[in-house]
Amino acid sequence: MEEYPPKPHIKKNKWLGLLLKIVVTIVCLWYVTTKIDLKQLFETLLNVKWLLFIVSIILYIISKIFASIRLNIYFRNINIHIPQVANFKLYWLGLFYNLFLPGSISGDAYKVIRLTKQFGIPYKKTTSAVLLDRLTGLLGLGFVLAFYGILVLDNELYMIGLVVAAILSTSITYLIIKKWFRDFFPGFWPTFFWGLVVQLFANASAYFIILSLGITHDLNKYLFIFLVASIAAVLPLTLGGLGAREIVFLELSKYFHLNEHTSVLIGFLVYITVVISSAGGMIYIFIDPLKSLERNAVKTG
Repeated sequence: MEEYPPKPHIKKNKWLGLLLKIVVTIVCLWYVTTKIDLKQLFETLLNVKWLLFIVSIILYIISKIFASIRLNIYFRNINIHIPQVANFKLYWLGLFYNLFLPGSISGDAYKVIRLTKQFGIPYKKTTSAVLLDRLTGLLGLGFVLAFYGILVLDNELYMIGLVVAAILSTSITYLIIKKWFRDFFPGFWPTFFWGLVVQLFANASAYFIILSLGITHDLNKYLFIFLVASIAAVLPLTLGGLGAREIVFLELSKYFHLNEHTSVLIGFLVYITVVISSAGGMIYIFIDPLKSLERNAVKTG
């Protein structure tokens, strides 16, 4: 099997990218702290209803279980057959790498390298599976965002723009996969469906975070902001979306005339939810997530 050892200039660029992310994250957090009263923010944090917050964490973990099912569909399209439990362990480890070890190896890169070596599938196909999974997830997010946009936006142009963008991006992705990624075409609509399910559970998680702060009004507006912030967090600009998410909550809370301190705190609690949910993947640094596959291979052999 052909190996592709990392080149020195690639390593250098990777660390420069990490440094840039750290700088951008610090700048974003500094900007947010200059716009809010930190004392009031901490007072609000002390009044969080922690039972509701725990429910939000559970719902977020469930959303990631469904996300791993979505990814496994694309894996099976290229003859990588992994039991769902083992696949979720691998996915969970990837979440940990993405959040806690951004300077070493990303979770996506780990999955690509590991599956390519273990199953003998070309890097191009495993990389495509992982990237298409991310893209499919964004498509589902786009439709849910368009739905909430219809509910909360007063500007008809914005509403129409979101709906058209969701439909157009899905149509273009469909055509691209059909023409250039034919191996994955059978998985397009199933993964699109699971993308919607994943986003609905992520929304439910955010809903319970909002309830944990005692908020019972303007829920759809807060959820709309959460969805926009989720897109901002996906962009590789900050560490795990920290800072970028809070800026979106801060600025859009002004647009909707919502409490800025509460909005920023929602963004921060979303980040804490992601951290807690991803931390469990650390165990699979020490326990091979695909160990059961190797045992089965030995028995078969």
